[in-house]
Amino acid sequence: MSKRDYYEVLGVSKSASKEEIKKAYRKLARQYHPDVNKEAGTEEKFKEVKEAYEVLGNEQKRAQYDQFGHAGPQSQGFGGGGFSAEDFGGFGDIFDMFFGGGRRRDPNAPQQGNDLQYTMTIEFEDAIFGKEMDIHIPKEESCDTCHGSGAKPGTSADTCHHCNGSGQLNVEQQTPFGRVVNRRVCHHCQGSGKLIKEKCTTCAGAGKVKKRKKISIKIPAGIHDGQQIRVTGQGEAGVNGGPAGDLFVVVQVKEHEFYERDGDNIFCEMPLTFAQAALGDEIEVPTLYGKVKLKIPAGTQTGRTFRLKGKGAPNLRGYAQGDQHIKVRVITPTNLSEQQKSLLRELNELAGNQPADEHEDSFFQRVKKAFKGDS
Repeated sequence: MSKRDYYEVLGVSKSASKEEIKKAYRKLARQYHPDVNKEAGTEEKFKEVKEAYEVLGNEQKRAQYDQFGHAGPQSQGFGGGGFSAEDFGGFGDIFDMFFGGGRRRDPNAPQQGNDLQYTMTIEFEDAIFGKEMDIHIPKEESCDTCHGSGAKPGTSADTCHHCNGSGQLNVEQQTPFGRVVNRRVCHHCQGSGKLIKEKCTTCAGAGKVKKRKKISIKIPAGIHDGQQIRVTGQGEAGVNGGPAGDLFVVVQVKEHEFYERDGDNIFCEMPLTFAQAALGDEIEVPTLYGKVKLKIPAGTQTGRTFRLKGKGAPNLRGYAQGDQHIKVRVITPTNLSEQQKSLLRELNELAGNQPADEHEDSFFQRVKKAFKGDS
């Protein structure tokens, strides 16, 4: 079977530039590579595309092909080569091309430092009203002695001669599809592209030192348990002059022995004596903003809830203030004196030995109906 025209294989014109040819080849190589495309016949198409690029991607071979075609004097060498570093733009990695990798990152380019996370525990009241606090965190910062270079003062780092400052080495492997050039981190410079002959004695050539730094944190009023506070630029130091990372403070709020919080509302329970619940009273209720008087109407039942508007937590986004909800609980008296017992028996007889309730369809009325139904 006669070979197809190489320009036709790559889908480019005979006047196409070297860059256009390379772009067309990369697109087709991704499409037909056997590791990516499992359809029948893709391996042959991949070989055809590779062979076409090996000729048209080389200026000398392309000139020979343009003059002599497939029957040229160098035709035996058109299909017998492999992949080279030049084919993929210097230190390109064929697997990066096939599986979505991009260009390598310059190891000497500025890089932002890592973010840090710190968990702090605060009191219940501090979450309601907010507070400014100091925390001490261990973090890496640029070495003051060498200013982050890692080299002894008065000296400088040299370009790594193993990778020529790229931070990566090329490793060639022979595969059934030709020679593959794979990129790996240079183990001589650990990917930095630099070699330090005389290391800074303070940081041992790392360019960074561990420090315990004091940072002021402003806790906003109304913060919830588990929320984070972001402190810009207080993470670890950047690399090669890059900006520092950020600090994320996770806030944990202690439980309160009296109050409970749900959203912006605060809940609590208040005890009432039997007489207070039956006759009514005015009681003092503690709030986070001070004591407040609350009127208890006569006949209040245990479990009833009263609301104090605006006595809850402030909304973190500036919306309306939450409320405080007070649930009353009638305490049954114990350790009664004989006189107290006598008075209660008298009260019970006056009530007809039945729980008194003014509402006809009350809970106790339904209980009485249920007993009648059983008779």
